Amino acid sequence: MPSTPSARMVLVDIRAALPSLPPSEQRVARAILADPVGVAGWSMHRLAAEGETSTTTVVRFYRRLGYSRHQDLRLDLTREVTRETFAHAGGAAASGDIDRDDLLSDIVAKVARKEALSISDTAEALDLDALSRAVAVVAAARRVDLFGVGASAFVGLDLQQKLVRIGRTALTWSDPHSAWTSAVVLDSSCVAVGVSHTGTTASTVRFLSLAARAGATTIAISNHADAPVAHAADIVLTTAARESRFRPGALGSRIAQLMVADCLFTAVAQASYDRSITALGQTYAAVRGEPADA
Repeated sequence: MPSTPSARMVLVDIRAALPSLPPSEQRVARAILADPVGVAGWSMHRLAAEGETSTTTVVRFYRRLGYSRHQDLRLDLTREVTRETFAHAGGAAASGDIDRDDLLSDIVAKVARKEALSISDTAEALDLDALSRAVAVVAAARRVDLFGVGASAFVGLDLQQKLVRIGRTALTWSDPHSAWTSAVVLDSSCVAVGVSHTGTTASTVRFLSLAARAGATTIAISNHADAPVAHAADIVLTTAARESRFRPGALGSRIAQLMVADCLFTAVAQASYDRSITALGQTYAAVRGEPADA
């Protein structure tokens, strides 16, 4: 966690820290995420009561985020909620989740808002230095292997297909055993990309660990920079996804991961601009059934 949290990103920081927090602090974090507007006006005693914990735990929690006073946390919550309200005027409430009595129009508005905020928060939080290093190693790689489980597998497949379209050698694996056997035969000219929203998917962590042991450069795309998958990677690209109580880890996370993958692909394509434009033209013609020299 940063020592001086950004007012704009405090909710992103809380979501990112959530899996690694002690249970008592997790309850405080969930209370804030459930109603940041309300919590901004609560006393420390009220927040402790809502989190079913003590004021001492609340103090530990906000200090973990880099705050010295509870009032500073409340002020940053107010600022971030205000920013979101103006940035997405007309949408559902910032703290709104899908409720039992929501109309279909409410569901559309809330899903759209969560996914839009997942993208905008990820763009704000994405480490450009890490992205630049990822672009450089992918652009220079002899081969890129990608692996993820569940919704993350689709993100790996999407990036693999895009890289192939610009003439890069890229492989994606849907089976952990296949992924692991590919990882152990990589070398220093290769890159392995592991995608995991939680950062705790054991098979993805093992994929990156085996690839690193073989000498490949490893990249993790995850919502949590302090998760096992991040510790197994040379380069970490973090998302800032927001999830609904329905399909957690597969709605906002997928959109945020795709956004990061698209940034990586686009920058790699730009690094060899003429070659990429030519390859895209050739592959476009191929799927349209046009002659190769058209």
